[in-house]
Amino acid sequence: MVSKNTICLWYDADALEAATFYADTFPDSSVGAVYRAPADYPSGKKGDVLTVEFTVMGIPCLGLNGGPIFPHSEAFSFQVATDDQAETDRLWNAIVNNGGQESECGWCKDKWGLSWQITPRILTEAIAHPDPAVAKRAFEAMMTMGKIEIARIEAAVEG
Repeated sequence: MVSKNTICLWYDADALEAATFYADTFPDSSVGAVYRAPADYPSGKKGDVLTVEFTVMGIPCLGLNGGPIFPHSEAFSFQVATDDQAETDRLWNAIVNNGGQESECGWCKDKWGLSWQITPRILTEAIAHPDPAVAKRAFEAMMTMGKIEIARIEAAVEG
């Protein structure tokens, strides 16, 4: 891997499955080198996948099959800016319908416990609106949603 700084994501035993899902789901994503154990070790056997180099939307990552000791938490997430409702729906549904779970305010988790924020650009713009009343309405609308619905954000902006 060429990058000097890489995000390392810890998985129980299925980093390759996760990396493949991300590569199939998100643009500018791919799976690179897969490194296997050269010998047996305490939690695995020779030939087991140890690490997987992959890219998620241009961000270099390393998936480490380290066992169940350190699960993912909301303290780390990928935030994905979407351009329209179709893209928002496609990404949200891909994550949730592949064993993931819905959360609030545009957040969801994939089946490996990694958190994703599927955030339409219009939401970010609305919450940063120079008119505090508009920003407040957009924020309050967001707080009532799981998956973000752009039409509801637009309605909140309009008042």
